[in-house]
Amino acid sequence: MIHRRTALGAAVATLALVAGTSAFAQTKTLYVGMNGGNFEKTFTQGVFPEFEKANNVKVVVVPGTSSDILAKATAAKDKPQMHVMFLDDGVMVRAIGAGLCEKLKAGPELGELANGTRMKDDMAVGIDLGMTGLAYNKKMFDEKGWAAPTSWMDLADPKFKDKVVFQSASASSFGLHAFLMFNRIQGGTEANVEPGFGKFRDTIGKNVIEFIPNSAKISEMVQTGEAAIFPLTPTAVATLKEKGIPVEYAQPKEGSVVLMVAQCVIANNSEPELAQKLAAYLLSAEAQSKALAVGNVVPSNSKAKATTPEAEKKLEAFHGFMKTAVVLDWDAINAKRPEWNSRWNKMIER
Repeated sequence: MIHRRTALGAAVATLALVAGTSAFAQTKTLYVGMNGGNFEKTFTQGVFPEFEKANNVKVVVVPGTSSDILAKATAAKDKPQMHVMFLDDGVMVRAIGAGLCEKLKAGPELGELANGTRMKDDMAVGIDLGMTGLAYNKKMFDEKGWAAPTSWMDLADPKFKDKVVFQSASASSFGLHAFLMFNRIQGGTEANVEPGFGKFRDTIGKNVIEFIPNSAKISEMVQTGEAAIFPLTPTAVATLKEKGIPVEYAQPKEGSVVLMVAQCVIANNSEPELAQKLAAYLLSAEAQSKALAVGNVVPSNSKAKATTPEAEKKLEAFHGFMKTAVVLDWDAINAKRPEWNSRWNKMIER
């Protein structure tokens, strides 16, 4: 009898183990390539959990700049390791052209998106609306009695000698945007960057203390007093201010540059239905309201709501800045981008 009970107990334990293993096996993992830092934190803590719970799935972020994520997706094109990716709009145009994205499934969310956010054939759509303008170290400006910046050409003001921090135009959208606005002011266009390359080193370049690959180092350089002025978005400025970093945003009189972060479902991924479901959720008013509240991510869904007076104020300010924002010619940019990157690295950052 003892042996029968022992055998029965072992059988029950085995069944429990099998059931547990089966339940564990049903928890799938989706990998999302996106910018690290605030973006990763916002979605990991404030947006993904509800989707994970409702769909018995784990969403894991693969962090990196847009260029990093594009390189990873390109390298694994035949056997994708990621399911969804977020890229800056200009980089997303390249991803679509390279056949890395699949068309988003039709759904009510697509009809709720702001004008200009649905990219060609719905292969990708904007998920975060932003713009690159100027940011400055308010503590330093107050101490020096300097007026807030008003123009992209303020980056070339001699008083900012060794106080300008500039993101690499070959690696960062912020740096590229600032360079192309400087180029426009010098008489160039996205199809003709000779004025910018010809004059940058002897104007803005003379003031740059460091060219950085992304914006992660800016908070440290503001706090140490190294950085006075730098290209940045209102969203990034708001995030830094919440951490007690003394920065402010300034809209250049020539206009900021529209910077839309777009998402696409990666073509031929291992979980196509679940990946499409996640993409649709991330475009919903519900998810985007959470992203705005948690991380100042500006919604592309027109039905998303600001859940606090502070968020409502930020949204109003953003819409005001958008009135003078500039849209770049990404077809012209992408046609020459590798050549520009090489020239930038050899001529400007050397």
